Amino acid sequence: MTSSTTYGSGDTSYQAAGQLSGLTQLVNDFYDMMDSLPEAAHIRAMHPQDLTVSRDKLTLFLSSWLNGPRLYSEKYGKGITMPQAHAHLPIDDRDRSAWMECMNLALQKQDYAEDFKAYLLTQLNVPASRLVTLCKRHHNK
Repeated sequence: MTSSTTYGSGDTSYQAAGQLSGLTQLVNDFYDMMDSLPEAAHIRAMHPQDLTVSRDKLTLFLSSWLNGPRLYSEKYGKGITMPQAHAHLPIDDRDRSAWMECMNLALQKQDYAEDFKAYLLTQLNVPASRLVTLCKRHHNK
């Protein structure tokens, strides 16, 4: 399925992701991939054993990030900036690649338009790459 929607305009990306229920499914599939892919073991180990809160936080973050309801700040208080929230972790290019592969595989399981899947992966690569840069700076002090 393809779409002529302009993603990133208003809440089009949030709608294309299936709103909160679609994001919840994406995040659940994402963390399932992280649990099952050997190349994601290092980054998975940076998360708590029980992923309930991690799943909730990522789902609510994505809702806001895709111009949907600002659910993260409603539930967890002050908004989050992903790089600063993760700067204390030793995240490197290998971890970014594993994270992105988990997201790619999770996206492939969704009934999203193919152009939206590509758009979302491209957009998610931006903060993922920033996160690596910030973590490298933080850990090289």
